[in-house]
Amino acid sequence: MTQTTVDSSLFQPTRLGPLHLPNRLVMAPLTRNRAGADGVPGSLMTAYYAQRASAGLIIAEGTTPNAVGQTYPHIPAIHSPAHVAGWRGVTEAVRSAGGRMFLQLQHGGRIGHPLTSGLTPVAPSPVPLPETIHTPDGRVPSVTPREMTALDIRSTVADFARAARNAVAAGFAGVEVHAANGQLLHQFMARNTNHRTDGYGGPVANRIRFAVEVTRAVADAIGPERVGVRISPANTVNGIEEGDTRHLYPALLEALADMDLAYLHLEFANPANPLFATVRDAWPGVLMANPDLGWPAPLPADGGRSAGERLLDAGADLISLGRGFLANPDLVERLRVDAPLNPVRDKYTMYVGGATGYTDYPTLTAPGRKTQATQPFPLDAVVR
Repeated sequence: MTQTTVDSSLFQPTRLGPLHLPNRLVMAPLTRNRAGADGVPGSLMTAYYAQRASAGLIIAEGTTPNAVGQTYPHIPAIHSPAHVAGWRGVTEAVRSAGGRMFLQLQHGGRIGHPLTSGLTPVAPSPVPLPETIHTPDGRVPSVTPREMTALDIRSTVADFARAARNAVAAGFAGVEVHAANGQLLHQFMARNTNHRTDGYGGPVANRIRFAVEVTRAVADAIGPERVGVRISPANTVNGIEEGDTRHLYPALLEALADMDLAYLHLEFANPANPLFATVRDAWPGVLMANPDLGWPAPLPADGGRSAGERLLDAGADLISLGRGFLANPDLVERLRVDAPLNPVRDKYTMYVGGATGYTDYPTLTAPGRKTQATQPFPLDAVVR
């Protein structure tokens, strides 16, 4: 049976700093909760990422730069030699399969719990997450985080820089600083989670300060051409209310623009939203756009291809896709030949479990592949 080849700008090669990308499709960072209890990536994660090496770039899932930044059970980390060694196995497998990887650095701030990390979470202000949180003991009420001191802030900035150096040592081509989705950097930027009265709170210029300092420290540590930043303007996930989005992000992008970073990653991008044009006009470098595909609506039949093409036409340079890559290891080829896509099986295995819903999605060349499922922690609730 003859297959049709789709002519799309998504499949055009491009460059990202020193990297040659064979296409403009990026695998977005996806929380999958499959590391060891100690945060070390193992063989299951190695297989998962190697299966998806045909992406122009893989951005590996949010990985904590220090112990107190851990969000949920079985989240990977990058602050010990064991973490570096575990991730090195992943990057070597992806590189052997022809791929390239960045690592997302994610500090959860108030999104954490002593049952998971053994530590009281820290945040810009003692404002708890307004919902329960998943722990090894199931979903429990969130705890009030400890307000970060000036020393905490300085040491956390240093932890991000150290984590970036560890990521390069582990074989990553670069890192993405996570300043979105209600994580720590976003908590500093938002009015409802930042009640500080020092130089990190109050006016916009103060509330963006921590994100700028982290990004600059990471860029100084490994080179700006190896560093991206992810933002999600007006996103209210994890109880975030920015309060002044239209002033916040122009100021943030102006502060970051002179660093010559590898890219800016805009989440929930929609060219029909005036915010997209504002970001594109304000950002002088590579813009990676993650299309708004209507989560939790089902994945579009074309996997987001048409949405990605509209964003490229509107000025984006790279397109990141999440669920499409989650369920389709060979997503690039399926989109290229207009083949049917695997649907995401269920929300449960997106965040919880072993091989099932993770490494056992079939490819066009291996439609019947099955793997044995394992469960790393009690399956009592969907993570989120």
